[in-house]
Amino acid sequence: MIIKQIPNAITSANLFTGCIGIVFAFNQDLRSAALCILISLIIDFFDGFAARLLNVSGPMGKELDSLADMVSFGVLPSVILFHMAPKAFFGYTDFPVLSYLAFFIAVFSAYRLAKFNLDTRQTDKFIGVPTPAISAVIASVPFIFESDTFYFDSSTTTVLLYLAFIPLACYLLISEIQLIALKFKKFGFAENKFRYILMISSVLLLLIFKFVGIPLILVLYIILSIIEQKTAKI
Repeated sequence: MIIKQIPNAITSANLFTGCIGIVFAFNQDLRSAALCILISLIIDFFDGFAARLLNVSGPMGKELDSLADMVSFGVLPSVILFHMAPKAFFGYTDFPVLSYLAFFIAVFSAYRLAKFNLDTRQTDKFIGVPTPAISAVIASVPFIFESDTFYFDSSTTTVLLYLAFIPLACYLLISEIQLIALKFKKFGFAENKFRYILMISSVLLLLIFKFVGIPLILVLYIILSIIEQKTAKI
């Protein structure tokens, strides 16, 4: 039936958007490439929502979703970081291999997605930071460069990304940290208070700090998840 293919069609739109983003990145239009990640994030939310709404979820959709996420939230962010590297390492032309560190994001994203498909523990929570969360942070960087919020020039910020963020992101992708999943079985505040706090705080951070708020949301996400786990054990 055609209705069963609606979620797969939405997932395919995620993949298509990721492919277009890669083209933008190789054409040095990193802002448009980053925008493609953000569009893919929205599409990625709606394919799962449509599958649950139509009650047509299955292994085919799960595998297709992972393949699409690999492109949009694994390869595309890596290509964006790769093209940012010359701005950071212009003074180190004898070491062009440093720019290829960007593709560790794609490698660890692939491992994380494969692990997710096989891990039965991740039905109502995430083990390790999801690929969309890491890619959202990377997508924010070209927009942050256009502002003077951090008072860093682009080369300084990119060096920090390569030497600090990339290793940390790779670790977070495959870590055993239990994280909140925004999947509501009920909508009461008591059983979803950390989800509601995260959602409301995220909106406020975006309104106040704009694109700088995206990395802050990731930090808040991890902190709230750790607190939730600690309180659940008490």
